[in-house]
Amino acid sequence: MARDRPYEALLVKGEERKRQILDVAQRLLARNGWRNTTLSQIAAEAGVSSAGLLHHFESKAQLLHAVLEMRDADDDQHADREGDLLEGIVRVAERFERSPELIGTFAVLQIENLEPDAPLHDRLVARHRASIDTVAAGIRRGQVDGRYRPDFDADLKAVEIVAFLNGMETSWLLDQSVPLTDVFKEYAQALAKDFMPATNT
Repeated sequence: MARDRPYEALLVKGEERKRQILDVAQRLLARNGWRNTTLSQIAAEAGVSSAGLLHHFESKAQLLHAVLEMRDADDDQHADREGDLLEGIVRVAERFERSPELIGTFAVLQIENLEPDAPLHDRLVARHRASIDTVAAGIRRGQVDGRYRPDFDADLKAVEIVAFLNGMETSWLLDQSVPLTDVFKEYAQALAKDFMPATNT
């Protein structure tokens, strides 16, 4: 019979504790923002000492980045960046319903880091630009394939689409009775009409 390996058990326990800290941090950040959330508050609610928290996260900035990495990992797991753009927009509603805490935390951190000297500003700007690039690439694929008309600027349209998605996050956080699935389907249908190549008559 195999013996338990204490070191491996400690590793598993350490990862569970780290995840617990991140879950608490995410919840407090969404409610209070990063300026009004301290490491000691997070430690207390997570049931660890401040030293225990610092064992996993050396600073508040590192913890903030780890929370954003949770959001990025969720996106990476569920997003199909090479798939059909309009189908992907419809599926965004699933992300809202699947991870409301991540949506709330990201929205708060984004607003709080608008200033260039804010701790997450550069990362959030890079992420925003990457989102625009991903959407623009999806539009260009449709233009090359002949599914979308070629006579509009993919980069400008991508800015509009990303702005719509960001705005929907805020609207839904304010009022979760918003019919997400219907709104995203309607928007995707409007884009499909706008993108449709002209037919020769």
